[in-house]
Amino acid sequence: MKNTTILVSGASVGGPALAFWLDRHGFDVTVVERAPGPRPGGQAIDVRGPALEVVERMGLLEQLRGLSTGMRGMTMVDAEGNELYRSTEHTITGGDVASPDVEIMRDDLARLLIEAGGDRTEYLFDDSIATLTQDGDGVAVTFERSAPRTFDLVVGADGLHSTVRSLAFGPESEFIHHLGTYLSVFTVPNFLDLDHWQVFCQAGPVGGGIMSARDNTEARAYLGFESAEPIEYDHRDVDAQKRLMAERMADAGWEFPTALKHMWDAPDFHFDSMAQIRMDSWSRGRVVLLGDAGYCGSPMSGQGTSMALVGAYVLAGELKAAGGDHGAAFAGYERELREYVTQNQQLALTNKARVEAQAAAAMGEGEPTEAPEEVDFQDFGEVVNALALKDY
Repeated sequence: MKNTTILVSGASVGGPALAFWLDRHGFDVTVVERAPGPRPGGQAIDVRGPALEVVERMGLLEQLRGLSTGMRGMTMVDAEGNELYRSTEHTITGGDVASPDVEIMRDDLARLLIEAGGDRTEYLFDDSIATLTQDGDGVAVTFERSAPRTFDLVVGADGLHSTVRSLAFGPESEFIHHLGTYLSVFTVPNFLDLDHWQVFCQAGPVGGGIMSARDNTEARAYLGFESAEPIEYDHRDVDAQKRLMAERMADAGWEFPTALKHMWDAPDFHFDSMAQIRMDSWSRGRVVLLGDAGYCGSPMSGQGTSMALVGAYVLAGELKAAGGDHGAAFAGYERELREYVTQNQQLALTNKARVEAQAAAAMGEGEPTEAPEEVDFQDFGEVVNALALKDY
């Protein structure tokens, strides 16, 4: 086996899942994560189609289902709180309630994957990659805190604003495509007394919702606004991001003022643009990208988590099949996933158009349209289940 030492940047979903499979296939794995520990918070995410099979092959499906959000349905209201429609068949965050998909809070899934990896994987928390220098024998890596080391391969699983991608491929501006919306997510008390339920409101260019979480003991707030042009802001200045949200949502109705009041003390505030990463190649030399770092679909696709889980399984499997030959493995990784990723990224654009049409109709600005549970989701299901997993 060649190239047995692998550094993975990012410990959210894709990174720990990849570490699990790489360890199983006999590689030595180190994961570096900027946060001081597993990151708290984040939105409800969905595990669908072949990603469910990946989790089952990990032996974690029963535990995954046990951590499900258990949503029973949703309500859509206007800015005054008047109910526009409700559904017990479909939710904004999770889709079809009766489907086999599993909706889970992002931090619950990350914790499950990290724990499943056991103690053979080395985790470097509170650190980040500073430089990468490749040659024919490996990748020399310097860190912000740890001593320099050399690895055979480096994987960037560090999200939309990937450090690895910037260092190995070039500036983010070359690959990011904004979809015109910004979203914040944070934990709040369950001040609406929701019982495995969610309520969403669209009020012109701003909107969002509240969903109960962890058996109704808390809730997650989703607040967002539209912006046709990208906004310049510091991705690591949380206080500035909160001020931006407060400014944009200042005149919003419904329960948004209460959510904003709780936002200031939220320990897990997350803010980012709805955007996609599109690249002609996910690898360069001994460096390869996984999940949002290489092919972010945006939350609008509903498939980011599934793409990361499937990508981790395929990347590790192709490295095993190639005996560690990274050139052959990376080519196989792209060959297996490229069409699947392309179709799933297109879902975001389709979903964006559908939601905009439904919101316009709800506000009386367009032709009447169907509630989400009445929309034909056949194409979505076909895309979600389009990939058949190989055995490695």
